[in-house]
Amino acid sequence: MIKQLKETTARKILTEAKGYLDVGFTHSLNPYSGCGFSCLYCYVREMPIQRFKDLPWGEWVDIKTNAADNYRNEIKKLRNKTKTVNIFMSSATDPYQPIEREANITRGLLEAMIEYPPDFLQIQTRGPLIKRDIDLIVKLKEKCKVLVSMTIETDREDIKRLFAPYAPGIKLRLKVLKELHDAGISTQASISPALPFTRDFPKALEGIVDHIWIDTLNIGDGSMGKRSERLGMPQLFRENGLEKWYQKNLHVKVEKYFKKHFPSEMVRVSKNEAFPK
Repeated sequence: MIKQLKETTARKILTEAKGYLDVGFTHSLNPYSGCGFSCLYCYVREMPIQRFKDLPWGEWVDIKTNAADNYRNEIKKLRNKTKTVNIFMSSATDPYQPIEREANITRGLLEAMIEYPPDFLQIQTRGPLIKRDIDLIVKLKEKCKVLVSMTIETDREDIKRLFAPYAPGIKLRLKVLKELHDAGISTQASISPALPFTRDFPKALEGIVDHIWIDTLNIGDGSMGKRSERLGMPQLFRENGLEKWYQKNLHVKVEKYFKKHFPSEMVRVSKNEAFPK
């Protein structure tokens, strides 16, 4: 539950991509600081942006009110240097968390991007609110490459409630993902982190995604599982009888399983395949 909402003016909105994202993305873009979805496994809980906050993760959000203006100014400068601009939105928040319904920061950014398009935009979210902006995304994809990547960690609602109780339901996310795909927008299911799922999970994604991206708590938290350990994930899995799902090589097994149902080129794994070719 959000206890503190604060409007801020950000010095910059485009951050040079480093670490996990330096495989093809040039910049990350976070319309907000903080996230109301408050997923228990979120690696941002272990980053400085949270460690120096008085309130717990999920109880505060800073709204970057000048995000669109900053974007316009920054991309014009980048274009003057004839630089490629491949944007990941977002790496440390969700651009379609609940406050976006009122604040419209992400929508404003999309409008700015239609004026000054990047070369590529990946929208990473678990928020069904993105359905509201299908009109803008359709316009933007005529000017640059766009991929909407919807986080769907599992097809089990009970598992979702255990690990991400404040995040939107899985069925609703799947429904919106289909609507995006039906609108001609390139879509991806981000099984990230891969949580316990049923054998029928691939069937839920058939015909509604162009790509599947797999990541885990061990290889995808930016520190090879150390952040996830500090967040108590091994214990949470153990307490709920899910130990077999917390393995160093889980990504190998999940990849193999999904490749039984989808062409190999559709299935990608973690950092080395994070940027769509």
